[in-house]
Amino acid sequence: MTTVSPRWFKSSYSENGGACLEVAANLAVSHGVVPVRDSKNPAGPVLSVPAGAFTGFVSGIKAGEFDTV
Repeated sequence: MTTVSPRWFKSSYSENGGACLEVAANLAVSHGVVPVRDSKNPAGPVLSVPAGAFTGFVSGIKAGEFDTV
């Protein structure tokens, strides 16, 4: 059995004073999830989001579906 470790990254747009998330998109295909964590607390909890839901969320952001103004 092969174990794949998450490869964490955060957006290049994340220079906003520390309120950042990190994702490990490398697990989307092999495990069907995208782990998400707080970049300020890498040893803290991880939320495993189903890959399809994460894709829909990112698409919604790009389409402006969550804009409040």
